[in-house]
Amino acid sequence: MTVEILAIGTHPDDVEVGIGALVSKLTGAGRSVGILDLTLGELGSRGTVPERQAEAAEGARILGVASRVNAGLPDGELANTCEQQRTIIPYIRTLRPQVLLAPMRDDRHPDHHAAHYLVRDANYFAGLVRIETGQAPHRTPLVYYYRVYGESDTPQFIVDVSEHFETKLAAIRAFSSQFYNPDYQGPPTFIASEKFWNSIRTNAASLGDRIGVAYGEALYADGPVKVDMPPGLENME
Repeated sequence: MTVEILAIGTHPDDVEVGIGALVSKLTGAGRSVGILDLTLGELGSRGTVPERQAEAAEGARILGVASRVNAGLPDGELANTCEQQRTIIPYIRTLRPQVLLAPMRDDRHPDHHAAHYLVRDANYFAGLVRIETGQAPHRTPLVYYYRVYGESDTPQFIVDVSEHFETKLAAIRAFSSQFYNPDYQGPPTFIASEKFWNSIRTNAASLGDRIGVAYGEALYADGPVKVDMPPGLENME
């Protein structure tokens, strides 16, 4: 199976928290979207790996994605190494997306920061003929990045996700072992707090306010992004 857009998360649930509404908007528009989780999240303080895998499958169902796979890299040990790049390359070559959505650098979680560079470089090397993996070379031409834990700088894009924000929350709720859930018995963690749960809506509302809509999600690019015409001027008469 190939997809038009591949959203990459460091842990199961990262895509839902960071860009779940955007993924829902894309699938709702008929775009084929896949999710690649880099790790199983086995170091998480709450939930078992089987629990999180079942939760990830439900999150994917709610968002309407075409495919969700896991690279099985070691949680807590992500690094931009040749070995880990070679693990990711076959997924890029098999799914052959035209757009990658990946974690942004300088995140409070070291794995998210490492994943930024790991995905960026794996995508580059996926286009080299002499790296043999059994699939044809493929380098995704468009790569955008998202933050899992809100944003602290100016993004290149803020996407209006107002109509899909509640679907995002439903997908996050599927991870009942990880986020605010008084019925789940587990140790307290930052993301399981009511404060963090409320911050998801607050952050999206803050981004939305910057573009005059109810809710937004931010995307970043490594450099200038080519446009034929500034957004909003395409159909002016």
